[in-house]
Amino acid sequence: MSDKIGSVLVVGGGIAGIQASLDLADSGFKVYLMDKEPSIGGVMTQLDKTFPTNDCAMCILSPKLVGAGRHANIELMTYSELVDLKGEEGNFTAVIKRKAKRVDPEACTGCGDCTKKCPVAAIDEYNTGLSERHSVYIKFPQAVPLIATIDKDKCLGCGICEEVCKPNAIRYSEEDVHVELEVGSVILSPGFEAFDPTVLSEYGYGRYPNVVTSMEFERILSATGPYRGTVLKPSDGDMPKKVAFLQCIGSRDERVGNPYCSGVCCMYAMKEAVIAQEHNPGLESTIF
Repeated sequence: MSDKIGSVLVVGGGIAGIQASLDLADSGFKVYLMDKEPSIGGVMTQLDKTFPTNDCAMCILSPKLVGAGRHANIELMTYSELVDLKGEEGNFTAVIKRKAKRVDPEACTGCGDCTKKCPVAAIDEYNTGLSERHSVYIKFPQAVPLIATIDKDKCLGCGICEEVCKPNAIRYSEEDVHVELEVGSVILSPGFEAFDPTVLSEYGYGRYPNVVTSMEFERILSATGPYRGTVLKPSDGDMPKKVAFLQCIGSRDERVGNPYCSGVCCMYAMKEAVIAQEHNPGLESTIF
């Protein structure tokens, strides 16, 4: 029998994966914290406040982001995907695809000069499509690691970001690489995938710009969001007078294969309704 390996691969860099990594690292284990995004933090980085205390989400999360990024026993593997895993308890071989950021992480200072000069606009996934980013971007201001990423599918190769980058961190020729890790344990914390409401056309999502998902409304509420925390209508930028929250869209519905209760939508609907009225006094909110 082969010797057991005292290191752990954590797949998913959201709050669950970060906390697991910190706990393991503090116990003396070597941890590889992997996430498919350019930075760790997951969905919690997009939230304005958290239920039930309405504490600032980033105020809770930021110390953990920094702690994971600086911990001697944690190696961050961002912009990466698990492509193969084999072995047995105590002895696994994981194959990781590390996608090219096309920016040297050792040289990049996270100054953002390249993101300001890039001429290409792309959908900003962090703001759920409510705003645009550039083809070279930093996901959000408190990102860990704070390193720019070039979106190869959008990049023109014009060379402007390379010209303005004072640390000379741009690496257009960088390619994806596959690496093998020998680990003793694997923790899967992949997060969740939000329901796509376009399959229920009766609600008008995707046809009417003012019909938004809960995550989109979180970004509308957030001070770091596209409207700087003011509740505005995506259609015209005006303040709404009334907001309706429709519950159980995609849950408790056998038509879409989800007969169960989500367990969270009542919670965040109440939270969002309260915060919306704090941001826009006089706003009438109704939860259906």
